[in-house]
Amino acid sequence: MPRLLTHAPRSLGAKLVFVLTAVGLAGAAAITLLLVAVITPSFERLEAEAIAGHVERTRVALGDYAAKVENAVRDYGDWNASYEYMVHPGRAFEQESFSPLAMQNLDVSGMAYVTPDGGVVIARWLDPATGRDRPELRARLVQAIARLDLARATARRNSAHFYTRLGSVIAAIGVAQVRRSDGSGAPRGFVLMARTITSAQLSQLLQVAARLEFGNRPAAVPESRTVTIAVPVPGWVGQPIANATFAVPRAVSLLGQRMLGFAVAGTIVLLAVLLLVLRRLIARLVLAPLGRVEAHMQRVRASGALTLLEEADRPDEVGSLGCSFNAMLTQLKDLREQLEVQSFELGRTESAIAVMHNVRNALNPISTILSQGVAQPPAVDRALFERAVGELARDDLPPARREKLLAFLTAAVDAFARDRAWQREQLATGREAMRVVLDIIGEQQAHAHERPVLEPVDVTAIVAQNAALARYAQGLSIAFSFPAQPFWVLANRVILSQVIGNLFGNAGEAIAAGGADTGSITVSAYEQDGRTTISIRDDGEGFAPETTAGLFQRGFSTRAHKSGGLGLHWCANSMNAMGGGLRLESAGRGLGASAILTLPSAPAEMRAAA
Repeated sequence: MPRLLTHAPRSLGAKLVFVLTAVGLAGAAAITLLLVAVITPSFERLEAEAIAGHVERTRVALGDYAAKVENAVRDYGDWNASYEYMVHPGRAFEQESFSPLAMQNLDVSGMAYVTPDGGVVIARWLDPATGRDRPELRARLVQAIARLDLARATARRNSAHFYTRLGSVIAAIGVAQVRRSDGSGAPRGFVLMARTITSAQLSQLLQVAARLEFGNRPAAVPESRTVTIAVPVPGWVGQPIANATFAVPRAVSLLGQRMLGFAVAGTIVLLAVLLLVLRRLIARLVLAPLGRVEAHMQRVRASGALTLLEEADRPDEVGSLGCSFNAMLTQLKDLREQLEVQSFELGRTESAIAVMHNVRNALNPISTILSQGVAQPPAVDRALFERAVGELARDDLPPARREKLLAFLTAAVDAFARDRAWQREQLATGREAMRVVLDIIGEQQAHAHERPVLEPVDVTAIVAQNAALARYAQGLSIAFSFPAQPFWVLANRVILSQVIGNLFGNAGEAIAAGGADTGSITVSAYEQDGRTTISIRDDGEGFAPETTAGLFQRGFSTRAHKSGGLGLHWCANSMNAMGGGLRLESAGRGLGASAILTLPSAPAEMRAAA
């Protein structure tokens, strides 16, 4: 939510509307997902159960259809006449049992007697509509019998039923062992009956428009309003030979979709009404009073007259805000009168002391450099050097001695050069410190009664410059770490340099107060939302968090042995004058401290011109 508010409009009313709209949309989306998660799976489960019911009903219908053929063939299997026919085939039995009338009464299209070894004794296929012989289907029936293991099919129950494919015709097959009527005697073969099943017959069985199809097909194919179901027609040993295919309406799924649509629409309408009511209430009870408070504050700022707010008469939070605002105006009026009396003398005195404080900080490196220069011994003893030169001028000097003297003189010359380079470096640092002093004095003279002029300033360069000077302060060995890339801000270069120099000086004092001879100061920076933040972190003594509020008061110091406390007071005022800010942070005594500066970032066009 906080990240969402960063992209919201600046107006409170628009922001509240934005938040309410976002919450409403999120709520509608959440409720929609909840309804989808609850309703859709339930109806999908019901639809799956309905499909499973259609599949089971189709399987039962196909099983019953084939079972009727098995029941018919059982009578012929357990019949003494059939048992005798398998030993002594006779034409009379064939004319009686295989006549069109007999087959029509049995409601079968084909019949056959088969020997135990698979030989066909007799086979016939008649068209059930015309009663005429169908030799092509009879031939396909004989071929199918040759592929079937009838003994295996009837081994468990003496009879069986299944479906087989005879070209483009699908037939339900019933087969039974040929035994005596009482079931005794070894089986002498098999009797087989076939009954065709067509798409019309299947539709009549299922009471739905169905068709028989060959080939593989998905079990259920959902479409927009119907679902096409394909039920395998079981063949020999359970292998499917075709599919019973039909389409049923998706009534359950469509009902679920309608219910989901109505629920989502009702939820969105309810949320929209609720948001509209909340928007009107917020505008009336919150935004309108706040608008009047803001208008009064604008009048106070424009006129300077600290008149009281009339909203204080309300009994709610807005009235409490008005009372607090009026109390603040009363205090500001009193403080304004006191400040006008004290500001002139205090400002003049403080400005002079601040200048001297900053000048003293800038002169510290010069004092250190001069002290080091006076105490620095010569690189080589001059008398020893002159004696070596004189001895080298002798003609009778042995070569080994001459070589040693030459090496000594070479080393002495190098030492002289290094000593001179070090002295030049120290003098350059001292000259930079003196330039800072002159800049401080010149800046104060030029702008004694004006606000500082802001310009694009590279913070990294100022940090590097002050780090070079701060290394000479306090007699410590301080390791500095700061960014390599430039960070451009709008500030006064001289004043910002004084602020950073003061903070480096305070950090050095904190490191020394901790009793260590070495320390580190780490500077980091980043830019965000048009402002640049600079953090100066030291590993010194730190301070107690409860003293943070008084750190910037004039005369306050965290160290008991030190008086004054002007540096942080002046730094905070200077940062405020440049449109920035300064705050200090520490986790406690002995845990170091951080000084955090914020300044406006310099626009890109000003950076390019700098």
